[in-house]
Amino acid sequence: MLGYAVAAAVWLFQRGIQMLAARQVKEELSHGERQRAMGIVAGTGLGRVWLIAAVVLVVGLAVDKDAGLAAAVLLVVLFTISMGAQAYRQLFKEGAGRRASGRVA
Repeated sequence: MLGYAVAAAVWLFQRGIQMLAARQVKEELSHGERQRAMGIVAGTGLGRVWLIAAVVLVVGLAVDKDAGLAAAVLLVVLFTISMGAQAYRQLFKEGAGRRASGRVA
Protein backbone atom coordinates (compact mmCIF):
# COMPACT_ATOMS: atom_id res chain seq x y z
CA MET A 1 0.00 0.00 0.00
CA LEU A 2 2.91 2.36 0.62
CA GLY A 3 3.90 2.13 -3.04
CA TYR A 4 0.44 3.19 -4.15
CA ALA A 5 0.32 6.05 -1.64
CA VAL A 6 3.72 7.38 -2.69
CA ALA A 7 2.80 7.06 -6.37
CA ALA A 8 -0.45 8.94 -5.83
CA ALA A 9 1.33 11.70 -3.91
CA VAL A 10 4.06 12.18 -6.51
CA TRP A 11 1.46 12.05 -9.29
CA LEU A 12 -0.55 14.86 -7.71
CA PHE A 13 2.62 16.88 -7.11
CA GLN A 14 3.78 16.57 -10.71
CA ARG A 15 0.29 17.46 -11.98
CA GLY A 16 0.49 20.64 -9.91
CA ILE A 17 3.83 21.42 -11.53
CA GLN A 18 2.27 20.77 -14.94
CA MET A 19 -0.62 23.12 -14.24
CA LEU A 20 1.70 25.90 -13.06
CA ALA A 21 3.90 25.41 -16.10
CA ALA A 22 0.89 25.57 -18.44
CA ARG A 23 -0.14 28.87 -16.87
CA GLN A 24 3.39 30.23 -17.30
CA VAL A 25 3.51 29.04 -20.92
CA LYS A 26 0.27 30.87 -21.73
CA GLU A 27 1.68 34.02 -20.19
CA GLU A 28 4.93 33.77 -22.16
CA LEU A 29 3.06 33.09 -25.40
CA SER A 30 0.83 36.11 -24.82
CA HIS A 31 4.02 38.21 -24.65
CA GLY A 32 5.33 36.61 -27.88
CA GLU A 33 8.08 34.64 -26.12
CA ARG A 34 7.80 31.33 -27.99
CA GLN A 35 11.33 30.13 -27.21
CA ARG A 36 10.88 30.78 -23.52
CA ALA A 37 7.53 28.96 -23.57
CA MET A 38 9.09 25.94 -25.28
CA GLY A 39 11.90 25.97 -22.72
CA ILE A 40 9.35 25.85 -19.92
CA VAL A 41 7.52 22.96 -21.58
CA ALA A 42 10.74 21.01 -22.15
CA GLY A 43 12.23 21.72 -18.74
CA THR A 44 9.14 20.87 -16.73
CA GLY A 45 8.39 17.82 -18.85
CA LEU A 46 11.84 16.33 -18.29
CA GLY A 47 11.89 17.43 -14.66
CA ARG A 48 8.58 15.74 -13.91
CA VAL A 49 9.73 12.47 -15.47
CA TRP A 50 12.99 12.55 -13.49
CA LEU A 51 11.08 13.32 -10.29
CA ILE A 52 8.80 10.35 -10.76
CA ALA A 53 11.64 8.01 -11.73
CA ALA A 54 13.66 9.08 -8.68
CA VAL A 55 10.72 8.55 -6.32
CA VAL A 56 10.05 5.06 -7.71
CA LEU A 57 13.74 4.21 -7.40
CA VAL A 58 13.93 5.44 -3.80
CA VAL A 59 10.77 3.58 -2.80
CA GLY A 60 12.05 0.41 -4.45
CA LEU A 61 15.48 0.58 -2.85
CA ALA A 62 14.73 2.09 0.55
CA VAL A 63 11.35 0.59 1.38
CA ASP A 64 10.62 -2.57 -0.55
CA LYS A 65 10.99 -3.84 -4.09
CA ASP A 66 7.30 -4.75 -4.19
CA ALA A 67 6.33 -1.22 -3.12
CA GLY A 68 8.55 0.23 -5.84
CA LEU A 69 6.99 -2.07 -8.40
CA ALA A 70 3.49 -1.12 -7.26
CA ALA A 71 4.38 2.56 -7.53
CA ALA A 72 5.86 2.07 -11.00
CA VAL A 73 2.86 0.14 -12.30
CA LEU A 74 0.38 2.69 -10.94
CA LEU A 75 2.34 5.58 -12.43
CA VAL A 76 2.51 3.90 -15.84
CA VAL A 77 -1.26 3.43 -15.79
CA LEU A 78 -1.82 7.04 -14.70
CA PHE A 79 0.49 8.40 -17.38
CA THR A 80 -1.18 6.30 -20.07
CA ILE A 81 -4.66 7.48 -19.09
CA SER A 82 -3.50 11.09 -18.78
CA MET A 83 -1.78 11.15 -22.16
CA GLY A 84 -4.78 9.52 -23.82
CA ALA A 85 -7.13 12.05 -22.25
CA GLN A 86 -4.93 14.96 -23.33
CA ALA A 87 -4.77 13.63 -26.89
CA TYR A 88 -8.53 13.16 -26.98
CA ARG A 89 -9.11 16.63 -25.56
CA GLN A 90 -6.75 18.18 -28.13
CA LEU A 91 -8.38 16.33 -31.03
CA PHE A 92 -11.85 17.27 -29.84
CA LYS A 93 -10.82 20.91 -29.42
CA GLU A 94 -9.28 21.06 -32.91
CA GLY A 95 -12.28 19.31 -34.44
CA ALA A 96 -14.65 21.81 -32.85
CA GLY A 97 -12.57 24.70 -34.22
CA ARG A 98 -12.70 23.33 -37.75
CA ARG A 99 -16.46 22.85 -37.66
CA ALA A 100 -17.05 26.33 -36.32
CA SER A 101 -14.98 28.03 -39.03
CA GLY A 102 -16.07 25.71 -41.81
CA ARG A 103 -12.47 25.23 -42.95
CA VAL A 104 -10.35 22.13 -43.00
CA ALA A 105 -6.62 22.72 -42.56
